[in-house]
Amino acid sequence: MHRERSTETRARRLTLVAMSLGFCVVQLDVSVVNVAVKSIGASVGGGVSALQFVVSGYTITFAAFILTAGALGDRIGAKRLFIDGFVLFTLASVACGLAPSLGVLVAARAIQGVGAAVLVPSSLSLLNHTFREAAARARAIGFYLAGASLALSGGPLVGGVLITVFGWRSIFFINVPVAAAGICLTARFARETPRASDRGVDAPGQMAAVAALVALVIATIEGGVRGFGDPLVLAGFAAFVVAGASFVMIERWSARPMLPLALFRSRTFSSCALIGLLINTAFYGLIFVFSLLFQREQHYSPLQTGLALAPIMLGVTVANLVSGPIAQRVGPRWAVAGAALLFAVGCAGLLGIGSGTAYAAVVVPMFALGVGCGLIVPTITSELLGSVDRSWSGVAAGTRAAARPFRAAAVTAA
Repeated sequence: MHRERSTETRARRLTLVAMSLGFCVVQLDVSVVNVAVKSIGASVGGGVSALQFVVSGYTITFAAFILTAGALGDRIGAKRLFIDGFVLFTLASVACGLAPSLGVLVAARAIQGVGAAVLVPSSLSLLNHTFREAAARARAIGFYLAGASLALSGGPLVGGVLITVFGWRSIFFINVPVAAAGICLTARFARETPRASDRGVDAPGQMAAVAALVALVIATIEGGVRGFGDPLVLAGFAAFVVAGASFVMIERWSARPMLPLALFRSRTFSSCALIGLLINTAFYGLIFVFSLLFQREQHYSPLQTGLALAPIMLGVTVANLVSGPIAQRVGPRWAVAGAALLFAVGCAGLLGIGSGTAYAAVVVPMFALGVGCGLIVPTITSELLGSVDRSWSGVAAGTRAAARPFRAAAVTAA
């Protein structure tokens, strides 16, 4: 009995490691490219708006396919889909590293985004099925997000080192050994999730989601170039509104929606989804803006930029690891409220900074907002997953991550 329990505990822990590796590479490739844009432009050419698609090409497909991927994982099994997504992500990473032109790189980044869209909901679904107790799930998600936050916030530092030593192509090749480890651990230790035969691919909804996201991001990018009063830009935002409204109507009447609107009848589910939207938009936008500030205004190198963002990385990572015990002690509501206040205080401390601002003046506010974000995200993720039947884990996880289109818009606007 003791040996069986020990084997089960080991399998659970290694499943957590495998899921964390999957989310780490997804988050790393969100931020690591930010410090490589200048080097990529010098190597393969392209103007500012064209190079922005190296970043947004990934986030568009990531956001557009994540809900469908969540529903598909519930239907065919999250373990199978996680491994398939990791393979696709790895092959696309190699294609990015070998890209001979900007067009090929953008296309490969878009495929990478599809792989990322598969990895995120399937990894959270596997965690929700593996760690069934609320406290255990909260601790596991805290660890899972700590690694991902380290990868996201540390992306500029990792990218700076790799670009300085090996060149920009190395930031994509680094995914290969990580993926190999994650795939092997998943195949060996993760248990397949039950399959829900009533789920399917919602093709009309998927097309509407893609149309809405493409219109939003292109309009935002072109708005920064042409001005937001330009007729073509306004037409892009109008197309986003129409496609978004169409998506809602399709999901309302579809027999197999990729985002069942009935889930939002749960106050816990809907409030966690909204909080996730707001915190993703604010935090991920700040990472990108600070990368630009340090490089363009402060004239930092990619390596120096990565080091300058270390306070955020440290705050998020430490907070992720202690978020579970804090939420258990004071309750999820008070934990999120206190963390949101801390995040707001950190943001307020950054108001008015510019090219002449001393770096020492932004260290404490950056750390504070990092801690605030690091406490909020694991708590709302665990609560959201716990608010639905486990057969809907993939869809719930996809909904939690669906704030990425708004982050993409914030990033490209910067």
